[in-house]
Amino acid sequence: MMKIKMTKAFIQKLPKTDLHVHLDGSVRIETIIDLAKINNIKLPTIDPVELRNLIVCTDKTESLEDYLRGFHIVNLVLQDKEGLRRAAYELAEDAAKENVRYMEVRYSPILHTDKGLKLTEISQAVIDGLKHGERDFGIKTGVIICGIRNMDPTTSLKLAELAIAFKNKGVIGFDLAGGEYNHPAKDHKEAFDLALKNNLNITIHAGEAYGPESIHQALHYCGTHRIGHGTRLVEDGDLLNYVNDHRIPLEICIKSNFHTKAVADIRSHPIDFYIDYGLRVTINTDNRTISDTTVTDEYLLAINELGLDYPTVKYVILNGFKSAFIPYKERVRLINQTLKEFDEIEEAELKTKIKVKENL
Repeated sequence: MMKIKMTKAFIQKLPKTDLHVHLDGSVRIETIIDLAKINNIKLPTIDPVELRNLIVCTDKTESLEDYLRGFHIVNLVLQDKEGLRRAAYELAEDAAKENVRYMEVRYSPILHTDKGLKLTEISQAVIDGLKHGERDFGIKTGVIICGIRNMDPTTSLKLAELAIAFKNKGVIGFDLAGGEYNHPAKDHKEAFDLALKNNLNITIHAGEAYGPESIHQALHYCGTHRIGHGTRLVEDGDLLNYVNDHRIPLEICIKSNFHTKAVADIRSHPIDFYIDYGLRVTINTDNRTISDTTVTDEYLLAINELGLDYPTVKYVILNGFKSAFIPYKERVRLINQTLKEFDEIEEAELKTKIKVKENL
């Protein structure tokens, strides 16, 4: 295979997925200010630079708590149907701009009830925004509803019931988010039993702020089909082999793992080892605004800091399509389409190189 220079422009051209992206962590700063003005909501500041400094994380972010500090500000403007619809629509637009062809957006409707919206109204608003985005930008999307670890397990059960009601109407999965430490996944087993009984796809945040035991619970108590993060899976070789042998995908979010201090620095992230060992790794954003990232940026981090080459990038991109919570036939169609696009992009690169040589 010819050597390809993996610039930002080149990575941006490639078809990609984002399987782990939070709605409330991905709202544009300008939109937060605009929605606050429209709805007369008081923000700490309406200066875009100052608000960005309050919400967006940097290399100096010290912990998970520090990372989460901006979410309550964002959620002030996501308490009505129009705000939720707009946030979902613009997220589809932003993802499509960098050739994300398939995206799974997750959020917890319970966080958007402060002004009396019903869970069903919240769910429909987000689905409507994404469907509008699909029509306008040609991206395919799905919604994952999140239970929250640090809330009462009965809330997770209620959210699982909501996800089941909206299955085949835009919702494609159920998740458990929130602080891992002292909030074990097994406490929410009833919600996952119900979701699995109704053949709902499961993904669970695990192995980010807490060790392999968290991943073990997600797999063996809650029946997860994918692992959100899984950064600390490397600490348990036996469990790592189980995940590998069963082809359980990992939703890796490099920059956010550094921001939350799941890893000390980018170069100590285990993603390169996971890929070399054969695990089904996918690369995702987690929170586009909070971590000031895109899928393209995440791949560039892996390329520049962890040495991923072009064949590996292609392999990881295909993992994303293989791991999507969509019907098998649709996955096959997307994979074949992606392979065709890779060929076309490589051919265009080759022609450009030949032209440059001829002009020398």
